[in-house]
Formats: sequence, C-alpha cells, structure tokens
Amino acid sequence: MKIVILAIGRLARSPETELVKTYVERATNAGRSLGLGPVEVIEVEARKPGKAAEAEALKPHLTDAHLIACDEHGTARPSRAFAQEIAALRDRGVRRLVLVIGGADGLDADLLGSANDRLAFGPQTWPHALARAMLAEQVYRAVTILAGSPYHRD
Repeated sequence: MKIVILAIGRLARSPETELVKTYVERATNAGRSLGLGPVEVIEVEARKPGKAAEAEALKPHLTDAHLIACDEHGTARPSRAFAQEIAALRDRGVRRLVLVIGGADGLDADLLGSANDRLAFGPQTWPHALARAMLAEQVYRAVTILAGSPYHRD
C-alpha cells in the first residue's frame, strides 16, 4: 500500500524538512517487506488563498485513496492503534493511503467531510513544519511496530 503525506505549501530547506525526508526514507525501506510503501511527500500550492482553493489544489491527489485528514478536531490515537489502522487498511486491499495536512487555516469543510477519518496530534496547535515531521515519524513508527522492530517502546 502506497502511503502519501499530502500537504499544502512548500517548505523551505530546514531541520524539519530534513527530519521529514529521513523518516520518509526509513519508512519506505522498512515497509517494503510488509507491503507498505513507498512513502511519499507531495507538496501542493494553491493558486488562490483560502481553504476552498486549497481543497481544489488537493483534489487531483485524492483519487482512489483512503483519506485521513489531519485536523485538530480529529481523534488522537496511540502509536500502536495507528499502526494497526494502517495494517487493517493494507489487509483490506487499500492500495493508496493519503494523509493530508491543510494550510494555516486548516482544511476545507467539504474535504473534511469526504475524509474517511480524521487524525489529531492532541489538543495543541503545531507549526506546519513540525506537523509534517511528526506525521512522517508516526508513519515510520507504525511501520516499525508492524515489523516488530525495537524502535517503539511501550
């Protein structure tokens, strides 16, 4: 199952982007034998400001995908539960999982409504670059949990 981290905006080179790159590479390598991956980051620029324009820019990347929207009103879950969710999707034959991060104002209500699920990183608000790094790390962590690697400790 291909895993896509889809995000509004292009991040400049920074320590956070290096973290994202590292975790995406690790998840891709570790997930190969599990039927997970490749893991990919797609950055999208909206032509106009606003959530509706951002949703339009994201739409072409949502075709034939199981969509999990990162949203402050979503459900925070333990890492093991997230790993099991990914495994269940893979086992159901889902070919493409898209984890979407909106712009500074969040995601469009219609896009949120079309999501299969919503994921929150807790009650705090996080900077966009950190949210991407945290999501990439959680994908990597999920893969290592499913692989039985000692990376994750309960």
